[in-house]
Amino acid sequence: MTPLHEIVARRIRAEGPMPVAEYMALCLGHPEHGYYTTRDPLGRGGDFTTAPEISQMFGEMIGLWLAQAWMDRGSPAPFVLAELGPGRGTLMADALRAAARVKGFVEAADVWLVETSPALRRKQWETLGAHQPHWADDMAGVPDGPLFLIANEFFDALPIRQFVVSDGILRERMVGIEGDTLTFGLSPPVTAEAMPQGAEDGAIYETCPQGRAMAGAIGERLAAHGGVALAVDYGHATPRASGDTLQAVRDHAYADPLDAPGESDLTAHVDFLALAKSAEAGGATAWGVHGQGALLDWLGIRVRAAMLAKKQPDRADEIETALDRLTEPEAMGTLFKALALSGDDIPPPGFAEDLGA
Repeated sequence: MTPLHEIVARRIRAEGPMPVAEYMALCLGHPEHGYYTTRDPLGRGGDFTTAPEISQMFGEMIGLWLAQAWMDRGSPAPFVLAELGPGRGTLMADALRAAARVKGFVEAADVWLVETSPALRRKQWETLGAHQPHWADDMAGVPDGPLFLIANEFFDALPIRQFVVSDGILRERMVGIEGDTLTFGLSPPVTAEAMPQGAEDGAIYETCPQGRAMAGAIGERLAAHGGVALAVDYGHATPRASGDTLQAVRDHAYADPLDAPGESDLTAHVDFLALAKSAEAGGATAWGVHGQGALLDWLGIRVRAAMLAKKQPDRADEIETALDRLTEPEAMGTLFKALALSGDDIPPPGFAEDLGA
């Protein structure tokens, strides 16, 4: 039994079952025993690997995307270059290295990292110290100014609420306890949430209030000060009927979300349509959603892969494997998607056309 399991169990026994969102927030962000508070979860020695850790090519393509979007908007200087949930700082480092080819970009960039984990902040300083980054706990701590923002695998880790249709009534999915074992259960009938049309008994519906609020805040910032934002994550771009997407990952394998709280990464699929609507409500323009593979192809990742393989022939197979993992439909190419936002009517790079999947 983990220390956080004991804390969760005591709270449930004292206050009753807790919503999935509260449980998820505790597991990931508890100040002493939360998953992200206590460790660096990335890479072979961690629990999962993100796109920037797979290959430098991912961050380089994002850097070129940012630099082009910056030039398209008149190269404002200075500007805020921000990342939500920057991991070890790998993506930002690769992006800045690639974007350095564009005169004035790096010099004008005021780098801000939205990160709450002390362990990851230390890693980010090791990676990005030369760029003198600043840290904020949330977007409210990021200063005003033209904003060029990236968020890779950030929204999937925000707490979700789950609702279940039971006997024609909507109830919230809760975490309770039987003996010492955490279990899922249902709340009394919920009236604050609208029953989805055509709801079938037993169907599970998910919402992410924190994600919608964050997208709305980004939309307001872009509308007020200009700039662009790019969110890359796994999820769906069209309305979904229902489905339970809550999952736990530990040691690069799926785990039970209720087992060993604080020791596994908890995530859920991102509802990109909900994020886009929230950003538009804040005043931004949402430019649609592309598959990660299609966007990376448009940005020239295959040309970059060929260049790297030519320079490092002993790593050619490794580079090809990374390319396939990032772009192919059976890997990350279509499950992972990219949503672009702007504070103006200038299409962000790659979003003026239909790129397909």
